[in-house]
Amino acid sequence: MDEHTAECCPRFDPAPWDEKELTWENRRFVKDRVTSILHIPLNFGAVMRRNAAAIDKAGAHPDAMIVLADENSLWGADVYIEVSKDVPGAAMASISGTFLSKVFEGPFQNMRKWIDEMKAHVAGKGKSVQKLYFYYTTCPKCAKKYGKNYVVILAQV
Repeated sequence: MDEHTAECCPRFDPAPWDEKELTWENRRFVKDRVTSILHIPLNFGAVMRRNAAAIDKAGAHPDAMIVLADENSLWGADVYIEVSKDVPGAAMASISGTFLSKVFEGPFQNMRKWIDEMKAHVAGKGKSVQKLYFYYTTCPKCAKKYGKNYVVILAQV
């Protein structure tokens, strides 16, 4: 396979994520920081490559890797990369809680609309949002290859 046909991100199945309630107990992640300008990441690829190398070296790949972003600033985001065990030299974090999840598809310019829809979805369930995480299911190249750009928003409730 050449670089244009190689699968770097598996095809995403939205069914297990769309309008679900999830409970996580100490789910393990490598935590890192991405630099952004107005929520547009500048070094996401470099951060992912660096962490992928450390995860590979530690043999810490989970069955299906989840990458979450906490868009907590216009100038950066905390990134959480799921792992099966601690990765030496990496900042580790665990995430626990109850989450409502909803799948969105389309260009990132729809993000504000998606966030509003997610907040309405949570309110419709009689709950309130404590924190939002964004699960970017594929890299931009794979999203283009598959013809779908899925984003899962997880609302901690």
